[in-house]
Amino acid sequence: MDNNRTAESRSNSNLNDLSDEELIAEYQQTNDERAFEILVNRYKNPLTNYVFRFVGDFDVCSDIVQETMIKFHRYKDNYSNVAKFSTWIYTIAGNLARTEYRRRQRRSFVSVNDYGEDHKPFDIPDESYRPDAMTDSGIKDKLIQDALLKVKESFREAVILRDIQGMSYEEIAEITGLNVGTVKSRINRGRAHLQELLKDIYNE
Repeated sequence: MDNNRTAESRSNSNLNDLSDEELIAEYQQTNDERAFEILVNRYKNPLTNYVFRFVGDFDVCSDIVQETMIKFHRYKDNYSNVAKFSTWIYTIAGNLARTEYRRRQRRSFVSVNDYGEDHKPFDIPDESYRPDAMTDSGIKDKLIQDALLKVKESFREAVILRDIQGMSYEEIAEITGLNVGTVKSRINRGRAHLQELLKDIYNE
């Protein structure tokens, strides 16, 4: 009786008031596409910010975020409430971003050998740079993004997740598959490299 009342209450409630974990449970149990759409709207911009910071190309970033949502839709039943929903969806996006970044690096290396000095280096930011969370930051933010792309991939990801996405060490460990000590080490080394690259900006 209580379970029926809870289910009825939830189906009549405003889905926007539910937590991420309640929404994914609702979606798993009822296939209500409204729950899926709310979660997509909650995570589209944060994931775009995260992936763009990592790969540095807005068109590639858009494809990765779209593929993340497709995988979320397709594999929703793989989610377990043992983990936070945010950690689960960031793990999907992170895996896709790392795979694409490495693929582009390999292709860039081959292209450099093929085309010589005329080839544009991968670490030059894309002109279509425009994630919503960063549009007001101006030239300084573009310089920070340029510097981020020069930080080693594994350190860069850890710094982005901690300092831009505001995640805990434990959440980052879960997303990256590393232990907390390694996560802390990578963040410290990434910050040190970034600080060195940006020293002229902040010493002006």
